[in-house]
Amino acid sequence: MKSSCNIKSFSLQKSDFMVTRNRKKEKPYLERDISWMYFNRRILQEATRSHVPLLERMAFLGIYSNNLDEFFRVRVASQNRIAECMDKSAAKEREKAKKLLKQIGKLNARYVKDYEEAVSTVTQELKKENIYLVSDSEVTPEQLQFIQSFYKEKLNGFIVPVWFSAIKLLDCENDENIYLAVKVSKSGSKPSPDYAFLELPVNICGRFVQLPDHENKSYLMYLDDVIRCCLPLVFEGLDYDKFEAYAFKFTRDAEMEIDNDLRTGTLQKISKGVKSRKRGEPLRVIYDNHMPKDLLKRVLKKLDLDSLDTVIESGRYQNHKDLMKFPDCGHSNLKYPKWPPILKKELDGPESLLKKIQQKDRFIHVPYHSFDSFIRVLQEAAVSKQVTSIKITLYRLAKESKVVKALIGAARNGKKVTVVIELLARFDEASNINWSKKMQDAGIKVIFGVEGLKVHSKITHIGMKTGPDIACISTGNFHEGNARMYTDCMLMTAYPKLVKDVNQVFEFIERPYTPIHFKELLVSPNEMKNKFITLINNEIKNKKAGKPAYIKIKINHITDPIMVDKLYEASEAGVDIDLVVRGNCSLITDIPDLSTHIRIHGIIDRYLEHSRIFIFANGGEEKVFLGSADWMPRNLDHRIEVITPVYDPAIKGEMKRIVEYGLKDTLQGRVVDGLGDNQFWSEEGQETPFRSQEALYNYYLAENSEE
Repeated sequence: MKSSCNIKSFSLQKSDFMVTRNRKKEKPYLERDISWMYFNRRILQEATRSHVPLLERMAFLGIYSNNLDEFFRVRVASQNRIAECMDKSAAKEREKAKKLLKQIGKLNARYVKDYEEAVSTVTQELKKENIYLVSDSEVTPEQLQFIQSFYKEKLNGFIVPVWFSAIKLLDCENDENIYLAVKVSKSGSKPSPDYAFLELPVNICGRFVQLPDHENKSYLMYLDDVIRCCLPLVFEGLDYDKFEAYAFKFTRDAEMEIDNDLRTGTLQKISKGVKSRKRGEPLRVIYDNHMPKDLLKRVLKKLDLDSLDTVIESGRYQNHKDLMKFPDCGHSNLKYPKWPPILKKELDGPESLLKKIQQKDRFIHVPYHSFDSFIRVLQEAAVSKQVTSIKITLYRLAKESKVVKALIGAARNGKKVTVVIELLARFDEASNINWSKKMQDAGIKVIFGVEGLKVHSKITHIGMKTGPDIACISTGNFHEGNARMYTDCMLMTAYPKLVKDVNQVFEFIERPYTPIHFKELLVSPNEMKNKFITLINNEIKNKKAGKPAYIKIKINHITDPIMVDKLYEASEAGVDIDLVVRGNCSLITDIPDLSTHIRIHGIIDRYLEHSRIFIFANGGEEKVFLGSADWMPRNLDHRIEVITPVYDPAIKGEMKRIVEYGLKDTLQGRVVDGLGDNQFWSEEGQETPFRSQEALYNYYLAENSEE
């Protein structure tokens, strides 16, 4: 049975969402970007749920806003470029993009209203906890005195208004910032207003300024309102005595290549026929709906928008990503209680971890288990005289990386260290470049990805003098920060066939496009897609033969049209398919004679679901896999990804547990059906809702205490 969401819902019909049909079999396919809008709405819903601690609800509002910014910067930017393509042969793609942009706009407009309501509700509930957000019109004389002193001490000199009349376009301004459009005038019989804008110096003091407590009450103020209070100081000496200020924010084209999920032919058409649009042009504007028309006119004129761009009325405050860092004012009880990472007993103690892995496959599931176990493996490898070499792929790097420090130590100890680093990891380029220089200086061989193929695999190879070599294969990045927030699984093994394949992946990276056959691993862009298709075909065959047949998958995204069609085909054959999908999903369930055997759960909780696990019945002898790849064209065709089989019976059991707990989640699990309603799952007769992340943590705690 399904129950409805707390957030204000709206009814969608199949005709309301953008579905395309594949040419050959006319099977429905939900467009990736529409599916993403539904996913982000699930995050928004978390901000409305009463059982979620109040400051965590604030954080979800921030995550929603930040996600939306990135979506417009990258995905909507790509669709804008397609819609503006003047090449005649791209007419079909152009019309499809226009239709998609229109649908995105409709959904965004609906969600904006829900978002503003959610912000208002959470703000009101904060008052019950004696945390008050005060506006410029609500300040007391004492608070105003504090604010003016704060301005003079911290902000003076960092705010420089720019007259709209002095510039042609807002072409130098950073779209990650918030701006105030200001209308100023002097008293008189015929006041002639002047118009300016200024950037909020969020990087100087944060978005929220904490005012002095009073009578056990905490007071906070948006930086926007702090500046409003101080406009007479900002324009000091210019004789203005009337001030109005309204927030606006814009999102630019991210100046990135058009997403490689698009077909090559489409890419070529666009690159040839795209209108003379500058990369980095604004494509979305959000503004305070109380902004006077004369002021709004000047803002929009200086942004030079066109008909395909998005202009949205909103509330008083923009850019809510800052809510992710909302001060707790000493109210830690309004956050989730801490779940300290568990250091597995089998990976603790004075014995060599390298020897332990050589004896038996090992496994960690972060952030439930401590990432320090992997750090210790690297540190031991850096020092051990039994280790000859270390090879590792790094996609994202922490600013202070223990991983890199261990690798530098290994190089200085005479080990042959090879690091494959992806410089094009979106929004992490600076950190990756910085570390790569330091590694090269230490004598590490640094390989900067592969031309035409982003290296997204998460693998490590450790060469040993005695005993078998070791490999670590993960679903997530070797990144300490991610390991505290993302759920990821890591297999540490000395199984010779797997380790040999991992080493061959590194050979492939150094000599891309050379024909290498992987016996155990599923590797893209080589054979991964075909091997997955074979596994699904096997389930179809077994179902027809009356053997056990099912597919259980935990994954981030499923948008590859071939894989979507193949799952439909398996469902048509009667194969039960249970999926835990965090984000984009192009499947539509509950279509008679097509997808009635497909059930999809989407989980949003305190940790970001990130692991990829694949389970196939295989006629009763289950096959289990884990690795880095989602089922998207970019992962299967345009990236180097690695999926490994899991052979150890105990670890196979753990993988199954993770997936099955996700499928049982009735507290945080949503129905992903292609409609976007995001209804909650419920079990008949279940009194207490099941929460998979909490259940997993408690299970690992109990397991560790028994060892």
